[in-house]
Amino acid sequence: MAKLPDLSRFELQCLRKLWDRGQATIRDIHGDLNDPPGYTTVKKIVERLEEKGAVVRVRKEGRAWVYRSPVSASAMIRKEIHRFLDTLFDGAGTPLVAHLADMKEVSLDDLREIERQLGGKSSQGSKGRPGRTRGPGRKPRPGREREPGRDRKPGQEQ
Repeated sequence: MAKLPDLSRFELQCLRKLWDRGQATIRDIHGDLNDPPGYTTVKKIVERLEEKGAVVRVRKEGRAWVYRSPVSASAMIRKEIHRFLDTLFDGAGTPLVAHLADMKEVSLDDLREIERQLGGKSSQGSKGRPGRTRGPGRKPRPGREREPGRDRKPGQEQ
């Protein structure tokens, strides 16, 4: 698959259930969901996932199709994280980590583990891509420029 599809939150939930099983019928996916909508809703979502190329039919068991995903979980997770970072943080990861720390969702031990995993890598980000981690004074990616005064507090001069 060349380009990963854009998926809704519920499409991702269904896809995660399929990844957990490897292969599954719509009934399997429906049964695995917490507080699921009706079966026909899940069926429609799986049909959409198939149209988008995120799932394929493998074989038929009785009257039910068995599906699998040609999309790897790690590739889709990376894509969704990039989309999240681009949407909320202009592509920068540091503000996200700071928010997680403020919310007590990441501990000092977690941060030390992240630092250990990075192993002293440069600030270019993963795979040596410049611009993935922005420090002070770095410009946002093209098309992500902020409007003048957007970050000002009310009543603050430019």
